[in-house]
Amino acid sequence: MRRATCPAAPPSAPSSKGGSTVSLIKHHEKIETNVFLLVLGIFITVATGGLVEIVPLFSIKSTIENVRGMRPYTPLELAGRDIYVREGCYNCHSQMVRPFRDEIERYGHYSLAAESKFDHPFQWGSKRTGPDLARVGGKYSNDWHTRHLIDPRSVVPESIMPGYPHLARRALDYSDIGARMATLDVVGRGEMYTPIEGAIDNAAADLEAQATPDADTDALVARYSDFAFGADRAEDEVTTMALGDLDGNPDVITEMDAVVAYLQVLGTMVDFTQVDDGRRAEWIR
Repeated sequence: MRRATCPAAPPSAPSSKGGSTVSLIKHHEKIETNVFLLVLGIFITVATGGLVEIVPLFSIKSTIENVRGMRPYTPLELAGRDIYVREGCYNCHSQMVRPFRDEIERYGHYSLAAESKFDHPFQWGSKRTGPDLARVGGKYSNDWHTRHLIDPRSVVPESIMPGYPHLARRALDYSDIGARMATLDVVGRGEMYTPIEGAIDNAAADLEAQATPDADTDALVARYSDFAFGADRAEDEVTTMALGDLDGNPDVITEMDAVVAYLQVLGTMVDFTQVDDGRRAEWIR
């Protein structure tokens, strides 16, 4: 008795998806084993990524809104910011209030792009071991900040922040403050300190005036207020800055004076009652 047999099925053609995958792997192997093609591919990838990041910077003026009241840091505030960066404070503190309801209720108005326009580099941060500092200016007294920096647990018992008592012992070295401001002005394309008449030439004198009790600060305040509000500003339009002895030691200008001056100005330049919040509900989640 003969058995019925079925003809063998013809081999199936590879699917277009599988064929494409195999083809891609083969081509990828050619690139990996050819130094010239590999270098060329890396160059194209890096160039494309670079263009995506760099090209938008040419329209930065139209990207960042002009907000009345914003100004560059005074020499003392700038020195304090440099110490803030030197001590690594940005590793535990952010300076960016995101447009989320919980953050706005805790910290205040969400951060504006204009608030970082004079920060090189910006201090947005990426971690909050401690609270956000974007709105800390004016929230506590100078004495509170000094005590907190010397011994954090003396004012916040549950704090895990290390102490920085050396800031109160070290005299502030501001011999190169004018050069630092000139460098930042170059980075800021001449839009930071160049428009402020006498800012760089009087940098050391302005720093001393801001940190000295009963000093004549009229020229300092006028210089930065004119930039913040325009030369035609009203008499009551005066920029905010911490003045006088900031660390409790009037005999010497210390690094503590500079850091406290920097912390006290954060978030105080913009009058948020004048900011258009027409889309506020749309932004807050």
